[in-house]
Amino acid sequence: MIKDIFLYHNLINELIKRDIKKKYRRSILGIIWSMLNPLFMMIITAMVFSHLFRFDIKNFALYLLTGQLIFTFYAEATNFAMSSILENGSLIKKVYIPKYLFPLSRVLSSGVNLCFTIPALFLIMLYTNQEIHFTIFLSIIPLILLLIFCLGIGLILATIAVYFRDVFHLYGVFLSALNYATPIFYPKEIVPASYQFIIKYNPLYYYLEAFRNIVYSNSIPSADIWIICIGLSITSLGLGLYVFLKKQNNFVLYI
Repeated sequence: MIKDIFLYHNLINELIKRDIKKKYRRSILGIIWSMLNPLFMMIITAMVFSHLFRFDIKNFALYLLTGQLIFTFYAEATNFAMSSILENGSLIKKVYIPKYLFPLSRVLSSGVNLCFTIPALFLIMLYTNQEIHFTIFLSIIPLILLLIFCLGIGLILATIAVYFRDVFHLYGVFLSALNYATPIFYPKEIVPASYQFIIKYNPLYYYLEAFRNIVYSNSIPSADIWIICIGLSITSLGLGLYVFLKKQNNFVLYI
């Protein structure tokens, strides 16, 4: 597979460029929206939860934005990957291309979009006088681990979508539930003890906690957090590849 990625790297680059151009087609500001969208969403949500539903969170704007960046990347990457095989069905039927390159390119294009949102994060850090320590460079690690996790989930979703189109609607409902089950705009301490298991068994929480520890708390995540994030990424990718490679030969019969 690694050999295929190097062999088809030009194709992957073109697929990523196509996805980004498609997303911002006929947009005046274009890719600048990658930075403006999280800023606008952060401002609106911060106004609501700072005044209507008050939480005792220091630098709530940064706390909120770190959560939104992680969740938005996960939602976009997995959604894009889920539709990748169906949207490229005509190309898959005509020429031989390793099919997993399509979910891979979709997740990587979401990763590129994430990179364009990072300036918004630094703007908020500067505006709120957040201390920036040398540990900020470690923030790339949970993002890479999350990308690997998203690729595994994306491969599974792409496989299911070929055979079961209702997954698009069901996954939308799941993402709405996941948004509230992840401590994006609220502190996890307010969740009653009887419901703490919802956060404990939420994979996205651990990537968010690692990223937020580095960017928001200026601290290095504990070894337990790192181990869980690495374990989730490896498990997700392994399971995703297993499901995808096992079913990919029958894709042409359903797309």
